[in-house]
Amino acid sequence: MDANALMLPVEFGVRVFEELDRLLEDYEAVVPAAVRAELEKLAATGGEAGKAASVGADLADRCATVAATESYADDALYELATAGDVDAVVTNDAPLRDRLLDAGVPVIHLRGRNQLTITRP
Repeated sequence: MDANALMLPVEFGVRVFEELDRLLEDYEAVVPAAVRAELEKLAATGGEAGKAASVGADLADRCATVAATESYADDALYELATAGDVDAVVTNDAPLRDRLLDAGVPVIHLRGRNQLTITRP
């Protein structure tokens, strides 16, 4: 899961885990350590983005933290996905979504205002 996916509840009112339950039969949500670090850094800034990141960090506690060699969050997600360590990536970041789809990785992202959908390459 990407940082912006974990921030969807505050930014768009999306109940991320309920949506994942609706889309997927069985899954284990994971978050790269770099995404956790990104959320913590954003949470410290305060404001609306900081609040969303703080909620995202709390939601990340429901996920297993996984290590990646890449320290930049998007690159860590790409690394894990292209290595076959994850089956899909949850993100609302359009450039990352396109990069993952080009690499053959399914992406779960926001559709409309409050639903997630899966796009397969």
